[in-house]
Amino acid sequence: MALSGFEGFEKRLELHFFGDDPTILKLGLRKLDFDFIQQTLEAVQCTVVSAVGNSYFDAYVLSESSLFVYPTKIIIKTCGTTQLLKSISPLTYFANQQLGLTLFSCRYTRVANVNHHMNEFRSKWKTSNSSNHSHYDMSSNTVNACKSYPTNKNKSSSYTIEICMTDLDPTLARNFFRRPYDGKTGDSAGKEMTELTGINEIKKEALICDFAFDPCGYSMNSMHGEWYSTIHVTPEDGFSYASFECIGSTDDDNVNIVHMLRKVVQIFRPGTMSVSTTTKSFNECNNEEWTRVVAGAVENMGFKCRSCAMDHFPEAGSVVFQTFSALRRKSG
Repeated sequence: MALSGFEGFEKRLELHFFGDDPTILKLGLRKLDFDFIQQTLEAVQCTVVSAVGNSYFDAYVLSESSLFVYPTKIIIKTCGTTQLLKSISPLTYFANQQLGLTLFSCRYTRVANVNHHMNEFRSKWKTSNSSNHSHYDMSSNTVNACKSYPTNKNKSSSYTIEICMTDLDPTLARNFFRRPYDGKTGDSAGKEMTELTGINEIKKEALICDFAFDPCGYSMNSMHGEWYSTIHVTPEDGFSYASFECIGSTDDDNVNIVHMLRKVVQIFRPGTMSVSTTTKSFNECNNEEWTRVVAGAVENMGFKCRSCAMDHFPEAGSVVFQTFSALRRKSG
């Protein structure tokens, strides 16, 4: 975590692969050698600080955000000056040469130089602007792989929610500072922050892997079955920032989603925030329903929706991007 100032919003890369060998697909990308993962992350300019896994995927807390590895999917989030796109070539090469997996699709949150790395892909770009936040999205897939990519139409559709928060409540942000010479490890201090702030109550049944940086900053990954959530916090006054991301099933009822949104807002009480929701559905009515659910949950916490934009990505699904600002907040 940088000590000198705000590191900037995270960059997010999501790569999907497919293959023909069922014995390989059982573990797939989870067979990536840890030394290879470390070498790839070194090129990106970050390292692994903690890790956990279950029967569905592996989750790594990084010095600069998070890495999630599924049998046929990799998601990397990094911040600051990391060079996330440098991971594409080694990951796709190793997956193809060692595991027989072929890259099928890519989603990236920033578009600079992406065509240099992905010029064989069809792409759709999206930019959503507001006075405080901008959302850049790219969704691409290989033309040849499209026709043979195996899909499971019976599997429930999923959603991804990404929340970016700035101007955190100063009193709440202090929970993410460590006491000088506390004698704790990053793992034990992280667990203390998780319990102190109520992060462990966002989804009580989830397994949490957390880490506290010295002198301040916090990251966590949680897993519940095949779904994950992740939080990253830069708490310094003047440039405080926190992010929350989760994936889940659209079969979840709105009550659970509203609880999650409200809990996140309670933990950080930001001055401004943006919420990006991605679903596999292309149904405009469903998008409007998501908009109402998110806005209803957040506005009841003292926020006003400042902007809303929607778009459809043929391979990635539909994206709804909303921005909010606090109506009033007492000084800490």
